[in-house]
Amino acid sequence: MKNQLTIALSKGRILDETLPLLKAAGIEPAEDLKKSRKLIIPTHHPHVNLLIVRTTDVPTYVEYGAADAGVSGKDVLLEHGAHGLYEPLDLKIARCRLMTAGPVDERPQFGRRRVATKFVNIAKRFYAAQGQQAEIIKLYGSMELAPLVGLADEIVDVVDTGNTLRANGLAPRELIAHVSARLIINKAAMKIKHQLLQTLIQDLESAVNKQEVL
Repeated sequence: MKNQLTIALSKGRILDETLPLLKAAGIEPAEDLKKSRKLIIPTHHPHVNLLIVRTTDVPTYVEYGAADAGVSGKDVLLEHGAHGLYEPLDLKIARCRLMTAGPVDERPQFGRRRVATKFVNIAKRFYAAQGQQAEIIKLYGSMELAPLVGLADEIVDVVDTGNTLRANGLAPRELIAHVSARLIINKAAMKIKHQLLQTLIQDLESAVNKQEVL
C-alpha cells in the first residue's frame, strides 16, 4: 500500500534506543513491545506498522521489500552487504566498536592464525586487506570462550565497555570499524513511497540532532 509504511526493528539494545527517536518522530507502538508476542505491531501513527525480526534479518526484510525501512547496526550491514538498500541516516545510537581481540598475555601471531567470529565476511575482508592468512571459524555466540579453550588464536567481535573481554583474560587489539545503528530504506519503496519515507528521514534526523545537543 502506497500510504502505509512498515519498519523492521529487532528487540534488544538497538530497539530500546530507537523507540525514543521514533516517538520524537510521532511513531509510538500501540502495544508494549516487551510484553507483546506479536511480530507485526501497529502504532498510533495512521500510516506506520512495526515488524519485529531477528537483528541479523533486518537488512534482508528491507532488501526484499517485506519492510520499507528498518534500523540495523552497521556491523550487520557490513556483514550482510547492504545490497538494494539506502542508508540515509546514522542514528548515532547503540555505538560500539568492531575489533579483533585476543589473550592479554599473548602477542598476535604473524603466521596463519585461527579466528572465531560470527562476522565471517567482515573478518575475511579485514585479514585479506592486512595481508594476513587467517582461518575463519564461524561461531554464533560466546566468542570469548574460543581463545580460552584453544579453538582460536583471536576473535572478531563488537566491543562496548570491554568488560566481558577483561573478565575472560582478553584484550582488544585492532579496530575494524566504528559501529552505530543506521536507518535503512528499500530502494524501490523510496521511489513508490517517497513522501512518506522522506518525512520519516527528516523527522528522525531532527530527533537525532536534538538528542546530540542534550
